Amino acid sequence: MNHCRESPRVSVIIPTYNRSWCLSEAIDSVLSQTFQNIELIVVDDGSTDETPALLSHYGDHLRVLRQSNRGVSAARNGGIQAARGNLIAFLDSDDTWQPGKLARQVDFFDTHPDAMICQTEETWIRRGVRVNPKRRHRKLSGWIFEASLALCLVSPSAVMMRRELLEGMGGFDESLPACEDYDLWLRVSLRYPIHLIDDALVVKRGGHEDQLSRQHSLDRYRIQSLVKIIGSEPLTDDQTRAASAMLREKCRIYAAGCRKHGRIEDAKEYEALNKPDPA
Repeated sequence: MNHCRESPRVSVIIPTYNRSWCLSEAIDSVLSQTFQNIELIVVDDGSTDETPALLSHYGDHLRVLRQSNRGVSAARNGGIQAARGNLIAFLDSDDTWQPGKLARQVDFFDTHPDAMICQTEETWIRRGVRVNPKRRHRKLSGWIFEASLALCLVSPSAVMMRRELLEGMGGFDESLPACEDYDLWLRVSLRYPIHLIDDALVVKRGGHEDQLSRQHSLDRYRIQSLVKIIGSEPLTDDQTRAASAMLREKCRIYAAGCRKHGRIEDAKEYEALNKPDPA
């Protein structure tokens, strides 16, 4: 761990909210990395559990930022603003890293000076049992915008990127309570190839009750993101067609779900978005 005055090479940001039951495992997996020229920033998003006491035990091995509960996007953005490293990595508080994760990614950037972002493969654990990702979750390498429209193919816990990429993108969209990663990686993948290191260096743990990805109706946030991207991002004609087709499909499915549950006005709103492109 870098306790020197000079800037660390890598800033690691862990956002957390009421995760004292698993947070120490995430922190320990960062502190045990073979690459040590890092700073660890934990952003406590208004936890009301034992998180503050847990963090106090680590002393100067990490920096703690505390904010009122504003969501994971605001927590990550706060960490980005405080970061001093020229490479940024995120770790969700319920995930862990293998000891060589940061070393592999730093080496990748050293040998690929034009690369702006890379991610690693990951091992999935659901309720304590290893599971294999379905084919549609398979990570790709390179220009992955169109492949990422259906669902998120980038894991926050697996990425590392140059600081200037995040500064140029404006960080995570704080208006999205979920699917904020889907939104950012789509915007990034329009501009940069997202490289894949084909080793499982992240343990992604899921199935617990407080996961954002377990929320119902997440497609409404993906729809919100797609509307914004189609309206404001520099898309090619092919990208516009692909994004518009995915928007219509997600609106069709979501509107049908609204009708099924008697939310007719919501259904009409999304049916209005589900219009073919003008010829």
